[in-house]
Amino acid sequence: MENTSVTDNLHFESRIDFGKLQEKVTAIRAEIHKVIIGQDKIIDQLIVALLANGHVLLEGVPGVAKTLTAKLLAQAIETNFSRIQFTPDLMPSDILGTSVFNMQKSDFEFKQGPIFSNLILIDEINRAPAKTQSALFEVMEEKQITLDGNTYLMQEPFLVIATQNPIEQEGTYRLPEAQLDRFLFKINIGYPSLEEEINIIKKEHELLNNKKTEQIVPVISPADIISFQQLIKSVIIEENLMEYIAKIIADTRTNPLLYLGASPRASIAILNAAKGFAAINNRDFVTPEDIKEAAVPVLQHRVIVSPEREMEGITAPNVIYQIIEALDIPR
Repeated sequence: MENTSVTDNLHFESRIDFGKLQEKVTAIRAEIHKVIIGQDKIIDQLIVALLANGHVLLEGVPGVAKTLTAKLLAQAIETNFSRIQFTPDLMPSDILGTSVFNMQKSDFEFKQGPIFSNLILIDEINRAPAKTQSALFEVMEEKQITLDGNTYLMQEPFLVIATQNPIEQEGTYRLPEAQLDRFLFKINIGYPSLEEEINIIKKEHELLNNKKTEQIVPVISPADIISFQQLIKSVIIEENLMEYIAKIIADTRTNPLLYLGASPRASIAILNAAKGFAAINNRDFVTPEDIKEAAVPVLQHRVIVSPEREMEGITAPNVIYQIIEALDIPR
């Protein structure tokens, strides 16, 4: 009897209170849904990326609300927001900033670029050449930039949401693998269903001339986000589930359908994302379903299908699903 009581007490003490987190997640969803119809899964993935402190690449054809969704998320957060439109003539200094000579002080002073913000929307990220892309490597990985021998730290929270169009190739540049690997998620946004399309038209008609974004109010503070990011690190994950993640990653490296497998950074990304999915579902422990939910958005931009299989129409998500289905689910 005594042992049971002790076990129960230990179990109770290990629980994590996600009450406030749940309240804020619900509020963010509600604000975005004032404008966006459907896309529940995509909104949840964006929230998980925010909680897991990871960047997001949104991919979809023009007109599926990639940019609008990112802007609405930014508006639901009481924080600084920058938007950078990538173009072929954009220079690294246009993003990071540059040293300018101050006549009054007779010295150079650093003028910050638009990257110095909390939430940064990079529109059409694949329209800038490699030189400009490389300017993001340090800041996305280490949340700092180094210029003229000086290091400048980004203010927390720091999240980059980038968009790209997968169809149009003229005037675009393939993102370097090192750049892709810095995104926690790649989220594909497809066309809405017929019912959603009808509701989109109705909502647009109801808005008349009012701006969509005027309806959104901030519902979460930067302090809350930083607190939640620390909180989800405490989510429990059993050792057999860690091994499950490792097996998924290892199989991407030996799979004959893939030319390039995932790096250890992908293992950590699945771990953090799975904890995020557990937290928004009000659980203080990770399940195999959380890992499955995280696997495709974490891995689809980190693996490369072999050219022969790609010509046959096989995609990265196809292979990832095959790998997951072939593995035994931990019990």
